[in-house]
Amino acid sequence: MTRILLFLDSSGPGGIESHVATLAEALPEAGFPAEIMFWRHYPGNAFEERLRAAGLPFSVLGGRIDRLLKRLRQREPLLLHSHGYKAGILGRLAARICRVPVVSTYHAGETGPFPVSLYQTLDAWTGWMAEGLSVSAAIAERLPFRTAIVPNFLRFPPLGLTNRRRPQIGFVGRLSAEKAPDRFIALAGRLRGEASFHVFGDGPMRTELAAKAGSSVIWHGMVRDPGAIWPGLDLLVIPSRAEGLPMAALEALAQGIPVISTRVGAMASVIGDGAAGWLVEPGPEDRVIEGLAGATREWLALPVAGHDALRESAYRHGKAQFGLERGLGRVIEAYHRAGA
Repeated sequence: MTRILLFLDSSGPGGIESHVATLAEALPEAGFPAEIMFWRHYPGNAFEERLRAAGLPFSVLGGRIDRLLKRLRQREPLLLHSHGYKAGILGRLAARICRVPVVSTYHAGETGPFPVSLYQTLDAWTGWMAEGLSVSAAIAERLPFRTAIVPNFLRFPPLGLTNRRRPQIGFVGRLSAEKAPDRFIALAGRLRGEASFHVFGDGPMRTELAAKAGSSVIWHGMVRDPGAIWPGLDLLVIPSRAEGLPMAALEALAQGIPVISTRVGAMASVIGDGAAGWLVEPGPEDRVIEGLAGATREWLALPVAGHDALRESAYRHGKAQFGLERGLGRVIEAYHRAGA
């Protein structure tokens, strides 16, 4: 019998999906059999392919509320754990009807454009029906009902060997305004020739950015296996205008890759007073871009021993703050508070 249903609406790989996959893998090891449940299927969803390859169980509801209600009644789960605004709204309503305990995790650090903003508001104001978790303090403060703060987490593998090569600097994320890929393109233009700049992801700004970037960056598009990104990078830049707690940052730390980020969302906890990289203060665009460039040049100027020391420091800090054992225990505590 499935004990935990991890419910989400997903069209492809992303931060929420990485977090849910981590839960689906780790919960059974802690004695909680789990299954991922998708609201509907999207053609070409690479996240589903990733789950198949990993042997993680999942099911698809076909976008029908009657199937959700039937699933909750038939499977008699110990608990429903929703992720994202659509799964949160639908999951809490259905779970209440079926008298199933429910936990909802809030991931989004930014407010989307209409009508997404309307759904996010509804998601927030129906939060009283669940035990709520927020991945950052900034998200928790914005919600009308109390939520526990449980940062994203993942399994940290042993730290691998150091690569000696021309510096490879990356942006990983959706090419949309809140993620500020335009700042990364500007950074690449300022430091052209000093390093190799790579963009992983796709989104509405792709055409505009490609025209501005010229040959200053290498475009990789949407990568089906996020694990394939990190062996080719030495530094991650997160120039975002809004964030929660991006999984890309934690995945970088798990590989010993330092991070340069704007001070948004929970990024201060990721950087940890310089243990894992640099923070750039928000402000006018030119000042932010100059801050990103200054931090990048500081990283480039480090001697070999300095790079190695920062790499090990980023890994140790990340594992201590966002390692699997600590985070999973907090989620299971929430399951107990919800009545599971």
